[in-house]
Amino acid sequence: MGLEPTLEDRLRACKRSALHLEMRDGYMQSDPAFVAWQNGVRGDPARDDPDMRPWLRLISDVTAKGVEVRRARIVSEPVSDYIRFEHESTAANVSAGEQVRWLPRRRASALTLPGNDFWLFDDSSVLFYFFTGDGEVPDAPDDEEFTQDPEIVKLCLSAFEAVWDLGADHSEYVLR
Repeated sequence: MGLEPTLEDRLRACKRSALHLEMRDGYMQSDPAFVAWQNGVRGDPARDDPDMRPWLRLISDVTAKGVEVRRARIVSEPVSDYIRFEHESTAANVSAGEQVRWLPRRRASALTLPGNDFWLFDDSSVLFYFFTGDGEVPDAPDDEEFTQDPEIVKLCLSAFEAVWDLGADHSEYVLR
């Protein structure tokens, strides 16, 4: 059995779109960048440098070939410290070509949403991500699940677009 493609592999293989829905108020709180931020480190130039932050280079590469990359975040208000950290670092994602919107959780009550965060690739496949209760990534292989089930793809596309339609663009979203 061969190795499963990584998220980077899947993004680089996209032809049209990559949609990401995030629904947690905290992720990877052990991340050294978040820990530094909690300790008062702000405006670290490395957070905006594609050579120091490979995610930015990946997004630049993917969007340069015409793939639309959109991320929607459902957040509780008042927001958690982690969401404040994410919001502060999102400008670099936008500069790299990612489109980002924020939706306050109280505005999502009438939406049908899947139970987990996901990436949807070219409206044809979904990669679900699983986290521990405190937002850490569990040991592989329990951290993700890939599917091309048309019904699940349809649910995720519908959920993402509903969140996107209600969300505020990153440039307009004011933290509460």
